[in-house]
Amino acid sequence: MKIAVLRETAGAEHRVAATPETAKKYIALGAEVAVESGAGTGAFISDAAFTDAGASVGSRAEVIAGADLIIAVQAPAAADLPGAKAGAMLAAICSPFADRARIDGYAEAGIVALALEFMPRITRAQSMDVLSSQSNLAGYKAVIDAAEAYGRAFPMMMTAAGTISAARAFIMGVGVAGLQAIATARRLGALVSATDVRSATKEQIESLGAKAIFVDSVKGIEGEGSGGYATEMSDEYKAAQAALVSAHIAKQDIVITTALIPGRPAPRLISDAQLASMRPGSVIVDLAVESGGNVEGSRPGEIVEVHGVRIIGHRNVAGRMAADSSALFARNIYNLVNAFWDKEAKTVVFPADDEIGKGITLTQGGKVVHERLLAA
Repeated sequence: MKIAVLRETAGAEHRVAATPETAKKYIALGAEVAVESGAGTGAFISDAAFTDAGASVGSRAEVIAGADLIIAVQAPAAADLPGAKAGAMLAAICSPFADRARIDGYAEAGIVALALEFMPRITRAQSMDVLSSQSNLAGYKAVIDAAEAYGRAFPMMMTAAGTISAARAFIMGVGVAGLQAIATARRLGALVSATDVRSATKEQIESLGAKAIFVDSVKGIEGEGSGGYATEMSDEYKAAQAALVSAHIAKQDIVITTALIPGRPAPRLISDAQLASMRPGSVIVDLAVESGGNVEGSRPGEIVEVHGVRIIGHRNVAGRMAADSSALFARNIYNLVNAFWDKEAKTVVFPADDEIGKGITLTQGGKVVHERLLAA
C-alpha cells in the first residue's frame, strides 16, 4: 500500500497530516510513504526529516501516482489530486456540509472520501478523533490569545503598591475545547466560570475548580444530542439562558465561546446588547467564528472592537500551533490506519458493518453513500 502525504494549500494552514514519527510507523506496517515536498514546512518538519524516516519526497503528481491512501489535513478538490487512481482513499477533514460540490467531485472521480471529522464518538475511536485532539489545543490557544489581548494580569497579585484583582473568565460551551480553556484559565490564575446546555457537564466544570452557571428555571432539557454533541434548544430555554448570561457576562473580563452544532450554523450566544454591557477592555474569543460565530459582530480572521470589547475571531486556531497540532493529527490518522490494517494484504480494510468505517465514508463506488449527505 502506498500512502501519499499532501502539502496543504489552504490559506493559513500550516499543519501536516503525517510526521516522521508516523511515517516510520506506516513503513513498519509494510506501507510505502511518499510525501509532497514542503508538506511539513509549516510545522517545522523538513523534507530531510521525512527521508530520514524512510519516506520518499516528490511533487504532488509523483506522490499521488499509484497511491492507495492519500492523507491531508484539509481535503483538496478532486481536481487538485492529479493522477489519483479510481478507488484511492482520501482521509482528511472534508467539510461536506460547507462544500457539497467537492464531495460530488470525489464520487465522480471514483475516490473514496473519508471525513475524519465524522469519526463516531465511541470509546474505541477516541484515539482517532481529530476533532477532539485539535479542539484540545484550540481551547488552550484561545486562553493564551485572550491573555495577550487583555492587557492586564490574570492572577490576583498582592504587591507593596496594592492588590491587583484576578481576571474573571467565562467559558461558554464545555466540550473538549471548553474544558481545556477552563483548565488553562485556571492555571493562569483567573476566576473561572462556565456554562453549557448539557446538564451532564456541570460536574466536569466543578471538577476543574470552576463555577458552573446553569439555567435551573427550565426543567427537563438536557441538551445532549447523539455522540455527545449539543442539540438545538427550545425557545424557552434560549430565553432563560440569555437572561442568565446577560447578568453574568457584564461582570466578566474574558469570555471564550466554543458552541458548535454539527452540520448547522453555530448558535448565537452573545448579542450586541450583551456586548454593550461588558466593561471596556474586556476580551471575547469566538472559537466558532468560522461556522457563523457565537458572538454578534465577530468576523472570521479578524480582531474587531465593539462597544470597547475586543472580539478575537482567528481562523484555524489549532493550526496556529502547527507543530503540536500536526503531531496529534498525524497520530489520529495512524491510529485509524493501524486499527484497520490487514497484515496479509498490507492495506486498510473497513468491514462493511463497522461503525467507524460507515461513519466516516462519504463516497464509494462512484456514489455519495453517507446517510447524512443523502438525507440533506
